Amino acid sequence: MHNPSPISRRKSTRIYVGNVPIGDGAPIAVQSMTNTRTTDVEATVAQIRALEKVGADIVRVSVPTMDAAEAFKLIKQQVNVPLVADIHFDYRIALKVAEYGVDCLRINPGNIGREERVRSVVDCARDLNIPIRIGVNGGSLEKDIQEKYKEPTPAALVESAMRHVDILDRLNFDQFKVSVKASDVFLAVDSYRLLASQIDQPLHLGITEAGGARAGAVKSAVGLGMLLRDGIGDTLRVSLAADPIEEVKVGFDILKSLRIRSRGINFIACPTCSRQEFDVIGTVNALEQRLEDITTAMDVSVIGCVVNGPGEAEVSHLGVAGSNRKSAYYLDGVRQRERFDNEQLIDQLEAKIRAKAAMLDESNRIDSKTID
Repeated sequence: MHNPSPISRRKSTRIYVGNVPIGDGAPIAVQSMTNTRTTDVEATVAQIRALEKVGADIVRVSVPTMDAAEAFKLIKQQVNVPLVADIHFDYRIALKVAEYGVDCLRINPGNIGREERVRSVVDCARDLNIPIRIGVNGGSLEKDIQEKYKEPTPAALVESAMRHVDILDRLNFDQFKVSVKASDVFLAVDSYRLLASQIDQPLHLGITEAGGARAGAVKSAVGLGMLLRDGIGDTLRVSLAADPIEEVKVGFDILKSLRIRSRGINFIACPTCSRQEFDVIGTVNALEQRLEDITTAMDVSVIGCVVNGPGEAEVSHLGVAGSNRKSAYYLDGVRQRERFDNEQLIDQLEAKIRAKAAMLDESNRIDSKTID
């Protein structure tokens, strides 16, 4: 029910990771990475499916060895979401996963040795229509760049990135995206801003090694939020020392807060005070758990009193404003005659939200048919 985002996106070229469009105005893709051992095919497949279930558009898998490449072949056969293979140094692994159907290679051309090795990977990527992600990290810059700049700086990160970009340019390969991640928010933000002014390719955003679930989510929201508000970014990953599923949830929450992309329910809930007429915190926590399967974009306001409740409910798909024993219920901004018993509020709200989600899904399905 809220207005669309006022953000004007940076113009970039278009690539495809599997069937997911990246850049040139495509929806910003949310990405995560498995943390299972890739050679444990069963565990890795299970985690990828779990990530896909919560909305991950793309999943990255580390492929450090040939054994992992053979496991990747089996993994790829069992999942639907596009997979990026994370490869360092060994060009033969890149060629092997390309043969096995990888959707994107995360490999820095300058790190895989002689020119003919780089050319063989790039030629293979071109032949099989596989894009490449150049990934620069403030913690692993080349030795000569470290000596030149003494410490990671935006200029240092971008110089490193441009070395790899120049190699691909020389080989006439333009299907790539670039990241310049750092664990420091200002370093990352300034590096991305500098890079965005120098190339036209899509940019993959991330504050690397951001920290644990809470601190990492805050740091990522601040850094990625600054860049997204500038219109910079075509894919993103929230890097947390936590379950990868949380990375995807936080990624969507960041996009949702900026009205860039909505997936699932956006709960508008008060922080609670002595005016609350029902347990707002318990209600919202329960609803979030119960309704994780809802992917329909919806605004639901859960406000514990009548001071702010009606105003928030009037701009939500569905809302409740707390009152003594029974709370007011709003649908599409209109107060309904029906009221909710505060003792059964969670069950009643869940039923109404599911019914509204089904109605919105049906409406969207009809609209898409009409457009077709």
